[in-house]
Amino acid sequence: MNITTPCAFALCLWAGTALAFEASFADPRWDGETVPAGQQCQRFGGDHPGTPALHVTGIPAGTGALVLEFSDRSYPPMNDGGHGRIGWRIAPGSAEVTVPSAPGHSFELPDGFFIVEAHRAPGYDTAGAYMPPCSGGKGNLYAVTVKAVRDPGAPEPAVLGETVLDLGRY
Repeated sequence: MNITTPCAFALCLWAGTALAFEASFADPRWDGETVPAGQQCQRFGGDHPGTPALHVTGIPAGTGALVLEFSDRSYPPMNDGGHGRIGWRIAPGSAEVTVPSAPGHSFELPDGFFIVEAHRAPGYDTAGAYMPPCSGGKGNLYAVTVKAVRDPGAPEPAVLGETVLDLGRY
């Protein structure tokens, strides 16, 4: 399920048409219903798990980066970015981008990515910027909140738009 929050009114209107800020999967293994086999945390047998590649459209003007906040919606301590917050820098004026996959359980991210906050449970599973779904198959719902931010280097960057994409249950 994709829930979209409109960005600032003045920034999303162009020639009288509102732009929809949306994220979808760029990797066909992800369907938003079930986390793909092998994409769970290493504690439960994950095999080189990583974030899903995402296609993001309707990016608000002035966006300097996308911040991806990974959450376990079923377990409050790991909700609201508890599985890690990472950013992806985008070229000025980009209206759409494909964000590649980033590895789980690692602080070494591909070029273009940066760590906003490492995942909150390094004692439960391997430490790193992103912890893949890790409920042990209890059916927890995982999601990513994608935020378009103006200046990723600011202590509290201005959020220009936000959308949520369910990753699926594990």
